[in-house]
Amino acid sequence: MRVRKATFSDLAALQPLYAAARRFMRENGNPGQWGSARPSTMQLFRDIAEGRGHVLLENGRIEAAFSFTCAPDPDYAEIDGAWLNDAPYGVVHRLASSGRVRGAGAACLAWCMERCGNIRIDTHRDNRPMRAMLARQGFTPCGTVHLRGVGERLAFQKSDERGRP
Repeated sequence: MRVRKATFSDLAALQPLYAAARRFMRENGNPGQWGSARPSTMQLFRDIAEGRGHVLLENGRIEAAFSFTCAPDPDYAEIDGAWLNDAPYGVVHRLASSGRVRGAGAACLAWCMERCGNIRIDTHRDNRPMRAMLARQGFTPCGTVHLRGVGERLAFQKSDERGRP
């Protein structure tokens, strides 16, 4: 498996990947996090244009996608709880897997940790599979954050104490 920056030519493959992820969420008791249309094509376009969009490839096929940046997220400035540290951090959003390759989500998070060493991520309270995967990958629950236009999300962080974006 390898990760690369997403390109505009990947948009056609990203649509069914995120549709499959939304279907998986609904089937696993989480119909509200992404509803029927998130992330929007415009959001994916912005992620690519701003250099945040990434894809995980296996045998030349896109098996996962995510947004990653080593920059503060304004929605994480206030937390009901406490982050592990105040060191510079990276942020992962919109992590989705095709479901065809075991460990794809974990591989994406490991790639992010290699680049930053201090990662923050959030998910919906009802997203039990994501919460379980974050726990298996060593992420610590830190509290709740309130995303603009989205609502409350559970916040997690993993730090190798280097904190080096």
